[in-house]
Amino acid sequence: MHKYILSVLLLFVSVPLLASSETAKAKADSAYAHERFATAVRMYQSIIDSVGESSQLYYNIGNCYYRMDSIAQAVLFYERALLIDPSDRDARFNLDMARARTVDKVVPASEMFFVAIFNKLVLSFSINQWASAAVISFVLALCLLLVYFFVPHIGAKKVGFTLAIVALLVTIFANIAAFRQRDHIQHRTGAVVMSPSAVVKSTPSQSGTDLFILHEGTHVDIIDGSMREWVEIHVSDGKEGWLSRKEIEII
Repeated sequence: MHKYILSVLLLFVSVPLLASSETAKAKADSAYAHERFATAVRMYQSIIDSVGESSQLYYNIGNCYYRMDSIAQAVLFYERALLIDPSDRDARFNLDMARARTVDKVVPASEMFFVAIFNKLVLSFSINQWASAAVISFVLALCLLLVYFFVPHIGAKKVGFTLAIVALLVTIFANIAAFRQRDHIQHRTGAVVMSPSAVVKSTPSQSGTDLFILHEGTHVDIIDGSMREWVEIHVSDGKEGWLSRKEIEII
């Protein structure tokens, strides 16, 4: 009974909240359409603060910053949109356009063929899409096993058993992909350089040797974030070093 009452109360609270967020988004969209981009950014961010992260809202904020020529911020928010929904083709296209306007043209180091294929496949769908695929394929596997156990025809048994194995493999892969994406969202190691130029050091100290320079909008991965003021970073071309934490922003 208490659970029922709680569910009803949550429903009454969530419906007005969703309606309010839709109204706020319409106003933010209107501000964007009238080229009041800074105002639109504040409105979109306010919605995120109220109802939580959204790939679409991050994408819209990225568009605002792109139109304001704040390329590092645009890259940051397109990256955040893709973190939530890596299948968003518009966000990926706009991210590529924003990166084309950055100073650093980083050529990623080559990956093993199977690793590259796996990563590309995992990023083809969002976490919700992978979760749905896992549920559907699992139910399909159960139905096919019923065919194997209860249909007397030997040909149907063979087909049912073979397809059930395939469906179970899809279920396992979909679960792995969903958990992998959830881990990326919960333990964020990607970051974007926000300073116009940032000197990467050999040690976590201003007295460390200068290794190379990164410019705003460049993506880095944090491999050691245990220190308060410094982070050890990895660039996709294989370079590594230490950056001041204040020069980056976590995706």
